[in-house]
Amino acid sequence: MLNTWVVVPTCLPLVRRRCHTCASGRFRASGRFRVNAHHKLIDVWLLVLCAGCGETAKLTVLERTNVRSVRPGLLDRLHDNDLGLTAGLLQDPVVLRRNRVALDWDGAWRLDTGGTDHLDREVVDVSVRFAAPIPVRPVRLIADGFGLPRAEVERLMAEGRLVSAVRLNARLSGDFTFTLKR
Repeated sequence: MLNTWVVVPTCLPLVRRRCHTCASGRFRASGRFRVNAHHKLIDVWLLVLCAGCGETAKLTVLERTNVRSVRPGLLDRLHDNDLGLTAGLLQDPVVLRRNRVALDWDGAWRLDTGGTDHLDREVVDVSVRFAAPIPVRPVRLIADGFGLPRAEVERLMAEGRLVSAVRLNARLSGDFTFTLKR
């Protein structure tokens, strides 16, 4: 029987960026946008707040873009400070690369295993699904899901009793499956 585990975000991730005021390395998304129009051109920034001192910084979303090329629905969501749009833009690789920032997902996700009935079986097949592209090491997910230390999970891998088509030691943000033989 195939069990399905889901990695679910619980809150917005922190943004890794150096603060110019206090030299902190973490910012939290405020959920607010700054929209500035220059005749027919528009600039949009996502505002983030320093976790140390509260200083505001801007992440560029749109820069010198023609207003007519922005969908009216998107423009309304920007003006309404839509949290769903904030979450989507924080996970957009183009926005992250343009602003030279990375995300810190520590403490911003949880693993839903669907119960504990899988803990007592001899052979367990698990499909792990990601609700958002959260980079996590599968070894950590397996250890959390079965209540084992990571060293034990790595020992099971070395003995060949934990198998998967993906590397379990590398960070993944996409769906995968594995089999554990006790």
